[in-house]
Amino acid sequence: MPARTNLSYERYLFGLASEEMASREAHRIERAIAQARFPVLKELADFEWSAVPSVPKARILELAQGAYIPKAEPIILLGNPGLGKSHVASGLGLAACRQGRRVRFYNAAGLVNDLIKAQQEYQLSRVMAHLCKLEVLVLDELGFIPFTQTGAQLLFQLCSALYERVTVIITTNLRFAEWSTIMGGDERLSAALLDRLTHKATILEFVGTSYRFRQQLQHQHQSGVEMAEPKEEETIEA
Repeated sequence: MPARTNLSYERYLFGLASEEMASREAHRIERAIAQARFPVLKELADFEWSAVPSVPKARILELAQGAYIPKAEPIILLGNPGLGKSHVASGLGLAACRQGRRVRFYNAAGLVNDLIKAQQEYQLSRVMAHLCKLEVLVLDELGFIPFTQTGAQLLFQLCSALYERVTVIITTNLRFAEWSTIMGGDERLSAALLDRLTHKATILEFVGTSYRFRQQLQHQHQSGVEMAEPKEEETIEA
């Protein structure tokens, strides 16, 4: 009560209103993060920038401010496995959630399976409409599992619908020239997909030694066991 806190009624009511607004904002962010369905919450603040010096920290922190979202500009993170692409994609998605954006995280193969199922159940238009209401779609691990021709066509259809409407953040281990291998071998479909995804996109390449391998190397070193470092893989060309 104001008398007990030595505050005027105006200050007391202002304090209550501020607490209510802060509580609502916190709950809104919690809901946004839950609806995004991140498999693991990864913060950009926890990323080991020194382990992947090829990644421009300043540029990623700039992207985290969210200016790319209203412009529906894609972000493509490419490079060999174990370099933190999914971590950065999740961190950008979390930042977007905190800015009040509608975000959804998908494993690429899982999304394509959902689209195939929706088509089989005559629900594809409803699912597509729902995805088009997002502001950021994170598509993780594109390239690990090749799609059937139907799956490739559905992914292209979705990306065409999202083009210049919804920001797509993609992580991939494939060079652009190799995308046809996951798109049912259809080079024209792959080229059309890349044309949409790379238009106005920010493309960041991750180069270095796998985080998991470095952990194992450290463990082996501490145990006194030598472990051969893998050969440096060819740089991915954008």
